[in-house]
Amino acid sequence: MLARLRQWWQHTGGLELKDYHKTASTQQPVRKLSASTAQEIVIPLQQHTGQPPKPIVQAGDFVYKGQVLAVANGRISVPVHASTSGRIQALETRPIAHPSGLNDLCVILIPDGQDQWGDQRLPPITDYQAVSAECLHQRISEAGIVGLGGAVFPAAIKLQRPESSPSPITTLVINGAECEPYITCDDMLMREQAAEIIGGCLIMLQVLQEYAPAQGLNCFIGIEDNKPQAIAAMQTAIDQANDPRLKLIPVPTQYPTGGERQLITLLTGREVPSGSRPTAIGVLCHNVATARAIYQAVVLGQPLITRYVTVTGQGVVRPQNFEVPLGMRMQTLIEAAGGYTSKAQRLIMGGSMMGVALPSDQLPVVKATNCLWVSEPEVSNPPLPCIRCGRCAEACPVNLLPQQMYWYARARDLEKVEQQHIFDCIECGCCAYVCPSHLPLVDYYRYAKADIYAQREVRAKADLARERHDFHQERIERAKREKAEKLAKHKAAAQNKTADTADKQAAIQAALARAQAKKAQPAPPSTATEDKPA
Repeated sequence: MLARLRQWWQHTGGLELKDYHKTASTQQPVRKLSASTAQEIVIPLQQHTGQPPKPIVQAGDFVYKGQVLAVANGRISVPVHASTSGRIQALETRPIAHPSGLNDLCVILIPDGQDQWGDQRLPPITDYQAVSAECLHQRISEAGIVGLGGAVFPAAIKLQRPESSPSPITTLVINGAECEPYITCDDMLMREQAAEIIGGCLIMLQVLQEYAPAQGLNCFIGIEDNKPQAIAAMQTAIDQANDPRLKLIPVPTQYPTGGERQLITLLTGREVPSGSRPTAIGVLCHNVATARAIYQAVVLGQPLITRYVTVTGQGVVRPQNFEVPLGMRMQTLIEAAGGYTSKAQRLIMGGSMMGVALPSDQLPVVKATNCLWVSEPEVSNPPLPCIRCGRCAEACPVNLLPQQMYWYARARDLEKVEQQHIFDCIECGCCAYVCPSHLPLVDYYRYAKADIYAQREVRAKADLARERHDFHQERIERAKREKAEKLAKHKAAAQNKTADTADKQAAIQAALARAQAKKAQPAPPSTATEDKPA
């Protein structure tokens, strides 16, 4: 009832999609898959934004479930853990589930079938209100928790207030919107694990308390109104928690309501400035799956080694959700969903709007894997010339001008495309969806962003090379100056030594002359009287 008392605001743009294709994968409970039966577990080291962790195991080592395989390497980095017990077969490069399609260093683990924890569970912190925020930060970091909504940014870093932020954190926003078609893992998580999600929210509020102003914190939980069962389960958990800071707010079903900035605007009425982060306006946003992972890490002592994944689409027999160990081969999930149908054409990680096509189902599940969508053959519509209808601008939820960005990106005028705030684009695909000319607009924006990043990198390397050259030249000039000064000093010292020698020789000659002159003088007559006898 508390949720109905609060009005939400409206963000610009967005789409009212005809069908979100979510019903098929929510008809049965989440099924838990075990890593102990897998032939091998492939755990990539780079599963988060930032520096990859540093491996501390080697081939032949036996590891327990939850054991650290690689430690954080730098400030923006988190460790990775073993999803089950077994023996390390190798550390080698393997293909990973990433838009780049490149390989990365992975730990290859052969399960022993026992799924043993050993003593690898972290010490549970049941009374988290009795420990410091620093202690909770440390636990969240060492558990390897990242944002599970898609960005996979280290959660502990995000929970720290940036020193440059002018505003205190006043609002924690929990994202349960899950607006993209086909994806239902967060919906099922809220239905089945609402208490743990709310527990994670309370832990985050405890961490943020040190940044809060005198009036305290609020926690707004936004869920799209097409998820009535999730809303009911979450509201029951909120009522049981009996904390007035928690407020559940159903929001209208519209794509992309689940975007961080769009949801913040809906729930708080505040807009995040261009080029800034939500902390600039005193807001912090986390996903419901991240909240649950934080609860498990703090209260249960369990690192992030599993996640909910939706397997759906016309290309699988039985669409449903699974709780999957990280590192399990995607083919195993497809087989658990009944295998492929005759309509299977493409494997997409993510939904139909922002998903990334994968080359194979032999790739491992990673922390960013929220959905495997097996799509039917798509109708190919060849792109036509832009007719300047303006529908893309009307649909854009970030108030950009997609048409202008398209022209500049196509012409590779990167300076002007950057002036159009292309980095504010969240690549939601609304513009491409409504384009009557079927232009692949998002592909152009991604290409332009990559080109700008590449040019920045080239510029940075050139600046570094120039700095090194200037430093090298300065060092040569300094060496020349120091050598000249040293030679001058030695010359002056030699001249001084010569002058000193001449002075000494002159003094010696003068002394000799005086001695010779004295020797040449006649002896003076004697004045002494001779003694006579008496």
